[in-house]
Amino acid sequence: MGWSHQHFSGEVIKILQYFDADLFCPDLESTTKDDVLAELTERLVASSQVKDSGLILDMLKRRESLGSTGIGKGVAIPHGRSLAIGDLRVLFARSTKGVEFEAVDKKPVHLFFLIVAPPQDKQNEYLPLLGKIAELVKEKSARDQLQGCESFEDLSELLEERFGV
Repeated sequence: MGWSHQHFSGEVIKILQYFDADLFCPDLESTTKDDVLAELTERLVASSQVKDSGLILDMLKRRESLGSTGIGKGVAIPHGRSLAIGDLRVLFARSTKGVEFEAVDKKPVHLFFLIVAPPQDKQNEYLPLLGKIAELVKEKSARDQLQGCESFEDLSELLEERFGV
């Protein structure tokens, strides 16, 4: 029995290690898709996680040109791999107004999870992490809680509650 608890708490710690107080943005200002991608990239750069903001932004725009990462229900998960970053990072951002993001359900996006990974991440966590976040935001209660996150502590507690402990 103890093992499964260990397993879950380890999973929580693993997820939380990719988030950071510097990468918590409850007041996204941008109102267009391109501006959001630029603002998210600038936030990532400001946290000194990134070597070249242009590379990241180009990669995100190329990814969006293949199909919007707006997965519906007010959520987008822009993501990709880039040489401009050394470690897998996740930035959480919230737009109170909502942004037209060409989402699959055509609704404005309020919640953004930007996931950027190096070309090879040692633990190969990039796709599993993307999957876990997509799974989380399928639940209306989780989306409502995310909308209410006013601090990084709120976000951390939500992730802990949802992913284990």
